[in-house]
Amino acid sequence: MNDIFLRVDELESQLGRMHSDFGELKLKIKELLEENQRLRIENQQLRKVLKRETTAEAPALGEATEEPAAAKTQDKEALAVAVGEGYDNLARLYHEGFHICNVYYGHLRMEGDCLFCLSFLSK
Repeated sequence: MNDIFLRVDELESQLGRMHSDFGELKLKIKELLEENQRLRIENQQLRKVLKRETTAEAPALGEATEEPAAAKTQDKEALAVAVGEGYDNLARLYHEGFHICNVYYGHLRMEGDCLFCLSFLSK
């Protein structure tokens, strides 16, 4: 009789461990599904960016090369424009849903605006 009670008690403890293991597995599956969804959204955003950039670069590849002297003056002008262009690129990335702050740079923004990114844009 005592042996049966010990066996039932052992089965009950095993069942409790299995229940907690299932709970942990359920949480892990939830995390993986959330990460998978986040990566799908990020992948879609990156494909849009890549598609837009490749269509913008295609006409630029057909342009003729220029003379070296003219290229030097254009390099100086391009350097002055590059600063503004870099800001524009970061602003574009932010509006496409990506972080541009040093904390989460390149990650997809999931919950609205980021104060770090906005403070960076306002500088």
